[in-house]
Amino acid sequence: MSAAHILVVDDEADIRGLLKEILSEEGYDVDVAGDAGQARASRARQLPDLVLLDIWMPDTDGITLLREWQGATAEASCPVVMMSGHGTVETAVEATRLGAFDFVEKPLSLQKLLRTVERALEAGKRKRHAGKLLAASPGVPVGRSRIMQQLRGDLAQIAGNDSPVLLVGETGTGREAFARFVHDASPRAARPFVTLISSTLRGDGAEQVLFGTEQGGQVAPGVLERAGAGTLFINELEDLPAQAQRALLGTLESGQFTRVGGSAPVSLKARLISSARPGIESRSDDFRRDLLAHLNTLVVRVPPLREYTEDVPDLLRHYVDRMVDGEGLAFRKFSVAAQNRLRNYPWPDNVRELKNLVQRLLLQGGGEEIRLEEIERELSAQAPTAEPLVKQDLLALPLREAREQFERAYLQQQLLLCNGKVGQLAKRVGMERTHLYRKLRSLGVDFRNITDDAE
Repeated sequence: MSAAHILVVDDEADIRGLLKEILSEEGYDVDVAGDAGQARASRARQLPDLVLLDIWMPDTDGITLLREWQGATAEASCPVVMMSGHGTVETAVEATRLGAFDFVEKPLSLQKLLRTVERALEAGKRKRHAGKLLAASPGVPVGRSRIMQQLRGDLAQIAGNDSPVLLVGETGTGREAFARFVHDASPRAARPFVTLISSTLRGDGAEQVLFGTEQGGQVAPGVLERAGAGTLFINELEDLPAQAQRALLGTLESGQFTRVGGSAPVSLKARLISSARPGIESRSDDFRRDLLAHLNTLVVRVPPLREYTEDVPDLLRHYVDRMVDGEGLAFRKFSVAAQNRLRNYPWPDNVRELKNLVQRLLLQGGGEEIRLEEIERELSAQAPTAEPLVKQDLLALPLREAREQFERAYLQQQLLLCNGKVGQLAKRVGMERTHLYRKLRSLGVDFRNITDDAE
């Protein structure tokens, strides 16, 4: 389990330093801020699990900052403990009425501070868990990495726009879940969300699936009509047959369609969201560029899991919770060693592979803790015999991006062979260790939990 992230906001450098030292020794991940501006920047980088907030600060006082944060969305909220100096206890009590979890007086009592921190973190966990059970939208992008925060922001921003969206990413990256997230965050949320799998359209039946049929007064609506004023998600756009491409293009250009066997035109009201693998723009022989121009007004890149493996522990907990609550499976938790191993696994089939791994481990049962030995057995059993190093059409990318993709996948695979030991990795790939650390950092390969043992 990853350490809880605590943000300490205080304009006194001595207090900031003391709290960071004490809380770090207790095993917490601690960030500090000397004023409201630094605190906002820290929250933008990583949403904390708890904030320790001083009341009196030079630019913006803690009460004003508390009001600002309490007005954030539920996803962006976290417990806040106020820190009050002499003569500000009444103000701190008022802060609890505004939503602060509690307050501690200065000079700080170490014992009381740690008790309050534990209680606040536990309350935050209960609140988040309750939110999962009540809202439980499987489409919400999970993770606190910069990549996932950016993706959440991009998806939320385009949700209110009716323009067509193209989600570009490898298979297994959760593109349909992200399409549902856009739908759920949009004004169309109460309307239908209908999925069309492109490869299921064949021959003359394509128009019937798209437009529906009408015969003898009997109407069988197609996917466009069933979506109504909601959202139609077209999965794996590149698999759309030529006849279906032609029919869909006509509908998008005219804004209407006619049921097979019918005569009255039906207006197109649905918003279209599509998914495609990287490089669809270069497949001019297989996919109509004029149709693509209608569908890619807004393009969002869905990253492969290997680019944000720091979120693997959060994803593991997310799917354990979902399967325990939704499928009635017995709860099991991943040991620290197991989590670290999976953080350094390349995930060729992305989030879908992670979800399937969690499901297998819960179905198989065992002790409450999932240990490293069990993970190794599963990965060995599932390892493909001829898995490509990089599951992406590198020829569709600019040279610099293609090189980075290859280097990232190459070093992640080599890390596995070296059991996560950077010292061994440096010898294996023939790089000086300092240069290797710099390369891993530039490629976004997280090595904070990798041992530097060269043995």
